[in-house]
Amino acid sequence: MDLSQHEYRVDLEWTGNRGTGTESYRSYGRDHVLRASGLPDLPGTADPTFHGDRDRWNPEQLLLAALSQCHMLSYLHVAVTHGVNITGYTDEAMGTLRLNRDNSGEFTQVILRPTIYLADESQRELADSLHAQANRVCFIARSVNFPVLHEPVTPTVS
Repeated sequence: MDLSQHEYRVDLEWTGNRGTGTESYRSYGRDHVLRASGLPDLPGTADPTFHGDRDRWNPEQLLLAALSQCHMLSYLHVAVTHGVNITGYTDEAMGTLRLNRDNSGEFTQVILRPTIYLADESQRELADSLHAQANRVCFIARSVNFPVLHEPVTPTVS
């Protein structure tokens, strides 16, 4: 078994046919369902700007979520290898998407704003420095062609 290569599978079903297919730009819904074996279905759509439903996940949010999740998981791994005990982690991630005149678009950057809670506050400087290493080992960040920046937030200790 080759542990150096992993495959992932997601099935997608478009559920937005309102009876006339893609007869016109406004005639069809953007709703769809993402499925993966053994997991709950994930309802998807387009961003509301592009005629999507606010109650469903859109691809842009999913990309941002994947980057945020991957960084957290990579960061926790890097922290444990450096003996830094993390007791809490939150992130307020933000991505910037630029639309082009030809109706294409691309993310120009993502900023992750993790708040890290430490068992030992004297390790703050080391903990903050580990974001760069986590970014280098994050599978998703390594796979995108735009910068993934980090602005760690230091929580107020009461």
